[in-house]
Amino acid sequence: MELTATEERFALAETFTISRGSKMQAHVVTAHLRGGGVTGRGECVPYARNGEAVPDVLAAIRALPSGLDRAALQEAMPAGAARNAVDCAMWDHAARRAGCRVWQLAGLAAPKPCVTAFTLSLASPEQMRAAAMRHAHRPLLKIKLGTEADMPRLEAVRQGAPDARIIVDANEGWSAAVYAELAPHLKRLGVALVEQPLPAGRDEALAEIERPVPVCADESCHDRASLPRLAGRYDMINVKLDKTGGLTEALALAGEAREAGFMVMVGCMVGSSLGMAPAVLAAQGAQLVDLDGPLLLAEDRPNPLRYDGGGVHPPDRALWG
Repeated sequence: MELTATEERFALAETFTISRGSKMQAHVVTAHLRGGGVTGRGECVPYARNGEAVPDVLAAIRALPSGLDRAALQEAMPAGAARNAVDCAMWDHAARRAGCRVWQLAGLAAPKPCVTAFTLSLASPEQMRAAAMRHAHRPLLKIKLGTEADMPRLEAVRQGAPDARIIVDANEGWSAAVYAELAPHLKRLGVALVEQPLPAGRDEALAEIERPVPVCADESCHDRASLPRLAGRYDMINVKLDKTGGLTEALALAGEAREAGFMVMVGCMVGSSLGMAPAVLAAQGAQLVDLDGPLLLAEDRPNPLRYDGGGVHPPDRALWG
């Protein structure tokens, strides 16, 4: 078995902006696991917010000892982007050697298409209204906010897409006072969910503030170890494979979260179809899905995921799994 890792870049169709900054490309790491005449692949997106950088992720993958299986990998690497790429490559490789699909190996039901959110970048109210109008046909829009002047943006998006369900993602950008002021307006404007309104580690106020719409933990939730401190503060968790460290932990986190009474959302970083493919399996049965990364790219990988009116479809074998 040979494990290698490479970095790749995918240009975005337009600038993607959140409260922490802007980007014009998806910078990913791809793991390749070769052996037995087949190659398995997995993709991750190193995220500076989580203390990750592409060179460090490449080095961590290349430093892994040979002969690890998925169970040993969970102990050998912490949750995060590097483990995600390797874990997903292991699933892909195992399925190809066995001549079956990953969902079968995992004991899951055959996956179905999932309706996914489409993300609108943080911009001026006028620009966000125009973007909402262009995408008003989509059933679910996710809007990036996270400033002290978000009310005009929220109103503008609702004007531009009066019939769409809306998710608001503040990316830790609000204070408790700003959130408390906006909360009744979120309900008035028909917002279905607000993601991570307060900074992770400083979100204890959510246990005391009225939550008129469900609140989802994103940066505050990485893996199963995160769950105990989220009780009473959040109604939903956002499962992202780059946070959980792969499909293995993502499936376990989603299951344990449901048992603890949380609703489940499955989300993504901005990456290619290879990065989204395993997440489609994790998204089965989730209350909300946000796997629009490939829709934001100017060019995707060969054999990309299919998106249509039914949502994002499970991956073709030629792509992953």
